[in-house]
Amino acid sequence: MTPPPVLDVASDPEALAQLAARFIAARASASKRFGLCLSGGATPKRVYELLGAKDLGAALDWQKLHLFWGDERFVPPDHRDSNFRMAREALIDHVLIPAAHVHPIPTSSASPEEAAGLYEATLQNFYGSKTLDPGRPLFDVTLLGLGEDGHTASLFPGTKALDERDAWVTSIVGVKPEPRISLTYPALESSRVILFLVAGTKKRDILSRVLANDMTLPAARLATRGTIRIFADRAATTG
Repeated sequence: MTPPPVLDVASDPEALAQLAARFIAARASASKRFGLCLSGGATPKRVYELLGAKDLGAALDWQKLHLFWGDERFVPPDHRDSNFRMAREALIDHVLIPAAHVHPIPTSSASPEEAAGLYEATLQNFYGSKTLDPGRPLFDVTLLGLGEDGHTASLFPGTKALDERDAWVTSIVGVKPEPRISLTYPALESSRVILFLVAGTKKRDILSRVLANDMTLPAARLATRGTIRIFADRAATTG
């Protein structure tokens, strides 16, 4: 059984981003190889900017980091809505990480389904197996956001992807204007730490429901042998 999430509250979005960036940097510094699964969104963007800045970025050995994505829109990698593009501009372009250690979801594929299959193969190659071992996590830290409808990554309420337990990656078509590719629960849950970043008054109600273990919400259904932590700002946690 997964323990309840550990909640850390920061005063504002900037303090939240600083807290998350320092947490990731500390975990990466203590690891021989560090797999970091990235999220899209404004709050993670600021975290990436901080990780790429001179103080934190220069102190990290980027040779041992590998970057992955929890979900992506099926758009070209230079598209304004691409999670990869955001992370590249905020972080990757500013650090000395080997190109082979950056593993974007291949949205130049012929279809979302093909992209999902190719990305599953990428994850399995990194992991060294096609079967996830509960005692050996795929990622060291997985960053996730929390949608106002309770979705996380691109796991939306009422979709077939919520019941997928075999595939590591799946396509989500017809829910949003553009198709999505998302890691499934088994892949997201295979992490030493799952770290939600939640900011703003609009997230207050849904965060309260997640903390109350409302299993109708995709974000509340994550079950892991690792730790689930929620870094939230005060606006998201107080009335």
